[in-house]
Amino acid sequence: MTEQTENATRLARPLIRLAKLVGVATSYVGMSHDYHEIEDDVLVAVLKALGIDASNDEAIEQSMESILHERRSRLVAPTVLHTVGEPSTVLVNVGVLEVPQASITLEDGSEFTGTISYGAGDGSIHDLDDTFISTSSVILPKDLPAGYHTLHVRVGEHVQDATVISAPEKIKLLDDMKEGSLWGWMSQLYSIRSTGSWGVGDYEDLKTLLVEAKKKTGADFMLINPMHAAEPVPPLTPSPYLPISRRFVNFSYIRPESVPEYAMLSPKDKARVDELHAQVEPLNGDAQVIDRDSMWRAKMHALWIIFTSGRTAERQAQFGRYLADCGDELESYATWCLCYDKWGAPNGKPDNWERTFDRDSVEIRELRRRFPDTLEFYRWLEWVATEQLHAAQQAARAAGMKIGIIADMAVGVHPSGSDVWWNPERFAKGATVGAPPDMFNQQGQDWSQPPLNPIALERTGYKVYRDMVHGMFANAGAVRIDHILGLFRLWWIPEGRKATDGTYVYYDSDVMLGVLALEASRAGGVVVGEDLGVVPPYVSKSLSAHGILGCAVEWFEQFDGEFRAPSDWRPYALASVNTHDMPPAAGYLEYGHVKLREQLGLLSGPVEEFQASATAEHDAMLNMLVEEGYLDKAALDDEPASEDKIVDALYRGLKGSPCKLMAASIVDAVGERRTQNQPGTNNEYPNWRIPLADGKGNVVPLEGLFDNPRLQEIAAIMRG
Repeated sequence: MTEQTENATRLARPLIRLAKLVGVATSYVGMSHDYHEIEDDVLVAVLKALGIDASNDEAIEQSMESILHERRSRLVAPTVLHTVGEPSTVLVNVGVLEVPQASITLEDGSEFTGTISYGAGDGSIHDLDDTFISTSSVILPKDLPAGYHTLHVRVGEHVQDATVISAPEKIKLLDDMKEGSLWGWMSQLYSIRSTGSWGVGDYEDLKTLLVEAKKKTGADFMLINPMHAAEPVPPLTPSPYLPISRRFVNFSYIRPESVPEYAMLSPKDKARVDELHAQVEPLNGDAQVIDRDSMWRAKMHALWIIFTSGRTAERQAQFGRYLADCGDELESYATWCLCYDKWGAPNGKPDNWERTFDRDSVEIRELRRRFPDTLEFYRWLEWVATEQLHAAQQAARAAGMKIGIIADMAVGVHPSGSDVWWNPERFAKGATVGAPPDMFNQQGQDWSQPPLNPIALERTGYKVYRDMVHGMFANAGAVRIDHILGLFRLWWIPEGRKATDGTYVYYDSDVMLGVLALEASRAGGVVVGEDLGVVPPYVSKSLSAHGILGCAVEWFEQFDGEFRAPSDWRPYALASVNTHDMPPAAGYLEYGHVKLREQLGLLSGPVEEFQASATAEHDAMLNMLVEEGYLDKAALDDEPASEDKIVDALYRGLKGSPCKLMAASIVDAVGERRTQNQPGTNNEYPNWRIPLADGKGNVVPLEGLFDNPRLQEIAAIMRG
């Protein structure tokens, strides 16, 4: 058997010890159980991205000494996790004869009056600057309430604070999920357009989707693409998984006519807005490509007209409260939008504003002073977008949906976006996030996104992550975490290297899952983690322990060439036939993924080899469907089963699983065949720019969508 662990000689090397000290993996096992040891130059580059010097032997030793000195000299770690209902032990560094004292300020500013006790440490003793340091412990009581609190620790004259994240042990299932399951639809919002759209699906369309889905099919949720913030002016990035900011929402989805001030416009201004809408109305009939840029040029002009018309005193007061709630975080995005608007897009060149100026630059302050109305416009757009997204969720719940919107959280943000530009200290410098090679992406993946720095997260009480999760639950009944493995470890690729030349960097998953549990519990919501691919057993165990659902994709539920019966799938999962990175069911059955990968040059071997693998996979799927009684064998023996029969069989299989959530795809229900996204591509394939159409290339409008006979047939299967 091939060795799959590092030997003692390698483990003793200073570089390896330094990497492990800060959570950088020095080896890993791939999807095909292939073992890899990380090259030294990759480790050095990843450590540099963390702000740690490992350039030579002396630097490595100094870095280790510095890290250990910092950890031992602090009284308490900057972030502490507490589980509600259980006592928690917090280690405190003290002198051998010293005793700590502690108090807690609760999230609401009041003092915690419960009993804080003290205990022994872990028995370690260190020589720190000629003083012996040992550990003691502060014991947080089980009755400490849920929330984000501040722990004050005093040892002699030395006082230090820590953020206490006090979270429930796990997220409770919704009542309807405890003994049964809920089902809903999944769709790419931008692709589904109504006659009222401006060429791209919007928040008003989302409201209609939700209400109609409940009314006409009985669905309890709609899983949509990420709604994170994007660029302020064209060209707009097509992929919703490469946002400018994950803290805010995308204002290009605003429906101008749904802004309250539209109804108050003068006849002249209303006519101007209506004319702008008429200019882009033909975009709704384009079945080939979604033209976001043309849409936004017209819509932005219309929104400026509405913005400059003014607001009532009551509406202005609401706007003011929103600004106060958002604080400096909104200033980061609005200011970035203003810079982009006036100086152009960040282009990576050394003299570009994004590289030359930061949030404290005199030039930035001057730009904000010169264009106060434009800056306020971008603040206003974000307010309106948040209002309309929230209204869609409220309409879903009013219609009777048990969940409503399932929001999608992207892995990261654009490297030149507002999150990175305004707060560069939150991110690693000189590395991007991706994935090592696997059977689906044989060349690995580089998503171009800078990773959050785990050291900075701990130092700041995970505030950036807390705010993002809180913001998403404010407008959704559930949150899907794309690549939830990233809360445990992320594949970091040093700048200038191939996706294969990276390594994993580990995060404190207990804290991040605790944040999810706290925010979901407060909102009465659900968390789904996209955990496809290579998932170590400890990850699945941890997700389950926190009440977080995984994902079960029918085409991925296979082992050694055979598909697992849906009845054997794990209950705690969101089940679906396919994902947004795959062709719709009809397209997959026609080997669309093989043809597309060959066309785009994404295969590392002969196309014939990949086709043979895909054919064997399809045969195995059909065999499973027949053996489990979801597909009539006679339909395969006597004549090829119709596409609709096989798709129906796939959904009967889905319905036969014990999964707590099940999602049917709208593209499957209308016969669409085209892949909406192909990982590893950008302009060479129209990623995220494909409108909803049927198998014959005809646009499928939102009006009448849920009366579609095929959609109703799939809905009937899902209702059981």
